[in-house]
Amino acid sequence: MSAFPDNPGLGPGDRSQENGSGDLSSSETSEVLPSRTVAEVSSGDAGIPTPVSAFVPPRDPAWSGLDTLRLTLIAMVALVAGTCAVLFGVHFWVLPRTPLGGLGRLPLVGVAGQAVGYVLVLAYMYVLVTRECGRADFLEALHWNWPQTVAPYLAGGVALALALQLLARLLPMPKNLPIDTFFQTPAEAWVLSVFSVTLAPLVEELFFRGFLYPVLQRGMGVTAAIFVTAFAFALLHGAQLMFAWGPVLVIALVGVTLTMVRAYKNSVAAGLLIHVTYNGTISALMFVGTDGFRHLEKLNR
Repeated sequence: MSAFPDNPGLGPGDRSQENGSGDLSSSETSEVLPSRTVAEVSSGDAGIPTPVSAFVPPRDPAWSGLDTLRLTLIAMVALVAGTCAVLFGVHFWVLPRTPLGGLGRLPLVGVAGQAVGYVLVLAYMYVLVTRECGRADFLEALHWNWPQTVAPYLAGGVALALALQLLARLLPMPKNLPIDTFFQTPAEAWVLSVFSVTLAPLVEELFFRGFLYPVLQRGMGVTAAIFVTAFAFALLHGAQLMFAWGPVLVIALVGVTLTMVRAYKNSVAAGLLIHVTYNGTISALMFVGTDGFRHLEKLNR
């Protein structure tokens, strides 16, 4: 048995549901008995309907692995579409004399495009859960479960950021990373910092800990699902880090921590609090270290 409290619902391999009058196969139950109802079944040769309690918990998660794969593909398309929309919008209405190639290298255009893509992904997540999977409560289906006390998670995010910053000093870290181009001007640093504590952690937690983790946990168990989810989380950020093993390892450890919180606490919201505070602490350290983003050249020392 798993030590984690968030046990999945009935999977496709479950063959029966026990109740007071005997065993009913899951296929028969799904066809005859709706979820959360009392049904009538025939009893004996007389064919007299006998009410029995037949609570069939809804599939948890309501989506399948194929649904998650489709969400992933749609997310990739949405990010490309969002970036293109921002790119052409800036070209036609803001900087018409600047070539598209030059605009594509502007960090602010990249962040804005990613933000538009994330909004599109968030919208499809809602449609997937409420329309395609038939779950009325979007946050309940994703095990949002806002914690009663947020202080431990906020403190945990700060502690995680400080600990991994110390670890990073012991690892080989490339001096020039693609993400460094987002910190060339104070405006870029501010925009990325705001994005990193708002939309970015929200969509990433919903996707990785809300959608991906429960599907993997149902198929391969808790421990494997934690590490596979963390690996996927690290891959998302890998391109910004040139896939150098030092910084990617740091991001993977963040992913492991966030997914463990999701598993132990059965709460996506708890992981979001840590994620936001982790990113916010990194931004705050950079803010202090560069005199309020006025001397960004200090980041390369």
